[in-house]
Amino acid sequence: MFRRLIAYLDSIKARDPAPRSRWEILLYPGVHTLGWHRLAHALFRARLFFLARAVNHLSRFLTTIDIHPGAAIGRNVFIDHGFTVIGETAEIGDNVTIYQCVTLGGTSPDDGVAGKRHPTLSDGVIIGSGAQVLGPIVVGPGARVGANAVVTKDVPAGAVMVGIPARPTMIEGGKSEKRFVPYGTPCSDMFDPETQKIELLRCELEQLKAQVAQLLADQSGGDGPKALSDRH
Repeated sequence: MFRRLIAYLDSIKARDPAPRSRWEILLYPGVHTLGWHRLAHALFRARLFFLARAVNHLSRFLTTIDIHPGAAIGRNVFIDHGFTVIGETAEIGDNVTIYQCVTLGGTSPDDGVAGKRHPTLSDGVIIGSGAQVLGPIVVGPGARVGANAVVTKDVPAGAVMVGIPARPTMIEGGKSEKRFVPYGTPCSDMFDPETQKIELLRCELEQLKAQVAQLLADQSGGDGPKALSDRH
């Protein structure tokens, strides 16, 4: 158990340059809330629902992170900062990173029958600040969801999703980054979190430029924009 804790703290340190030691990481609210959730989840599976909810409410009060006791969470999950909500039927794989103000939300079944209502995050997924991942969808391994994106459909492995509603950027699905990319953003590898919206707009501009270039190439018979301009 001690080795697993050390491995967990080291996995966080590999994704967050701020802490100078493992002791600092032990003060993180995301670490605390996952510890509380392990207890709440065990009580939930034992059908001690009231006690599970009591632990959940205490954890939410102390950490500002609300994880339903029924949610299934894997190893080395890093919740960076608070105000994150994870629903009852959410499933989170190993080595997932979730930033602040994220919602793994559910849908309300039309027939009123409870079931799988919340998303499944596969191994290695990164969810950027303020993102909303809604419904019983699957986010594939190594995929990234950019800041403030709203995802309502399945995400392919390795894809990068931005916008409202979220759509893939020009990075092809299945080609995930070898190194960790903070905040799940698709352009710059490192930048100040306050400039996330600018980075996302820059990505959209690059995508539009590429689409315009492709349209010009199609209109010019495949010779590219230069050939089109030469004709005029």
